[in-house]
Amino acid sequence: MAILATLPGPKHFSTLPTTAPPSNHPTPSHPPKPPIPIPKYPPPLRFQNRPPKPDSSPAFKTHHRNSKYYKPVKPGQKIPLPDADNRAVVVGDSGISYQLPGAPFEFMYSYSETPKAQPIAMREPAFLPFAPPSMPRPWTGKAPMKKNKRNIKLFQPLGADENNDKLSMKRYEMLKDYELGKFSMRPRDEVLGAPLSRWEVKEMIRPHLSSNKQVNLGRDGLTHNMLELIHSHWRRQPVCKVRCLGVPTVDMDNICRRLEEKSGGKIIHRVGGVLYLFCGRNYDFRKRPQLPLMLWKPAAPVYPKLIQDAPEGLTKKEADELRTRGKTLLPICKLGKNGVYITLVRDVRTAFEGSVLVKLDCRGMHASDYKKLGAKLKELVPCVLLSFDDEQILLWRGREWKSMYEDETPSINRSSGRGLSITNISEAKSVGPSPKMTSLWQRAIGSGKASVLDEIYLSPDELLQKVEEFERKTQAIEHSYPAMIYSNTEDKAYEDNDDYEDDDKFYSNDSFEDVDSPVPLGSLPVDFIARKLTDGQDQFRKM
Repeated sequence: MAILATLPGPKHFSTLPTTAPPSNHPTPSHPPKPPIPIPKYPPPLRFQNRPPKPDSSPAFKTHHRNSKYYKPVKPGQKIPLPDADNRAVVVGDSGISYQLPGAPFEFMYSYSETPKAQPIAMREPAFLPFAPPSMPRPWTGKAPMKKNKRNIKLFQPLGADENNDKLSMKRYEMLKDYELGKFSMRPRDEVLGAPLSRWEVKEMIRPHLSSNKQVNLGRDGLTHNMLELIHSHWRRQPVCKVRCLGVPTVDMDNICRRLEEKSGGKIIHRVGGVLYLFCGRNYDFRKRPQLPLMLWKPAAPVYPKLIQDAPEGLTKKEADELRTRGKTLLPICKLGKNGVYITLVRDVRTAFEGSVLVKLDCRGMHASDYKKLGAKLKELVPCVLLSFDDEQILLWRGREWKSMYEDETPSINRSSGRGLSITNISEAKSVGPSPKMTSLWQRAIGSGKASVLDEIYLSPDELLQKVEEFERKTQAIEHSYPAMIYSNTEDKAYEDNDDYEDDDKFYSNDSFEDVDSPVPLGSLPVDFIARKLTDGQDQFRKM
């Protein structure tokens, strides 16, 4: 624009004034108007006239895991429920159980997976996880239909006269609600009847070997609702197949005992984690004990901590030293998720024979699974839990540990010279070694394949030196042969040795010189080729 202004000729653009001219009538400035407010509409009439909701049952106001409900309890405490006759929540040695009037036993969520420790507090209010008594119908998992759409079905009662042609004389009844708390249980011996023979067991198990109709028993063990599931299997077949996986398989004897006790059946066959449960010869599905179903899983109570800073028989400093040593320790096995751990207790006991600490690798398993696993090993081995760090279980065998092979190890009395005698373990113990074990020890010591240590408490270096010396001696004994002496004269004298003479007898009949061959000498193709080669070499030498 500055360049155009300097050009000659008419100006096409006029310069703009720098300031606006003053006005004689200034207009007042008003502030901006506020935005239109959002209207507040009243609620619809259908919500205004709705009556207030009645107070629902406290059972449906369950506390979740993140709730801060904490109520200390005492062992053996019985918490009665309000407005309930003989209904109570019992805190016992095996956890929390539920008492109902007329029930054959106290109900629990899990009958097999209950810790041995007593609970110290509850995480939810005390109420029964069953259908409330005021419910007008049996709980089916669905909300009841509206009254105008509900069709009431009438049923003719059992035992009515079917030959009666008069419809007016027939009597119909409504389907009765399930009455909670009334049970009829027959004696177990009466239901089982006479024991099964071997061929009967084989015939009953055969159709179930390759069948997938089974009851799966998982990390929660034998639950309460599983009992009704077993009875539904018994309704069609006399044998129910139960497959056990996960943590409960550590103690299969406990599962078998609980199954027979709570269901009333009999385990007729067991292979690994698979059980075959027989209902009984006189079993009747209509006369079974009708147990109420649990509508939800109750919250587990609070138990004491498994891992302590100073476990049993240790100070905090000693426990920290053992945990530090356990970090470099190799695990004896790798446990998979939902596996069968039948031999785990035996493997841990065997590992304690050679080491004070034992580690189990549980990487990939759920945290609650390997913690339950550690609690079970603590009671079954027994041992002391040190840590669950890095998803690995570290166990210490404890100060009161006793060897499994203590009763089978004979005591060796060393006498002067070469004589060795083996006697019993000690005079205080009445159980001595078996004759087979004694003979094996005698044979090993007599042949030089075993030695007796003069000192028991040796360092690893000293023990390694003893082992190397013993290994050299055994190698010298194994690789030595009968001596053969040659005299200066033409006659040769052999050492009289019966074993050597016996060895010659075995090889006397294997000499090829005594065998008469049916083929004449020089008639084989090999002889013909050799003859040609020798003739060719003779002609080459003459040249």
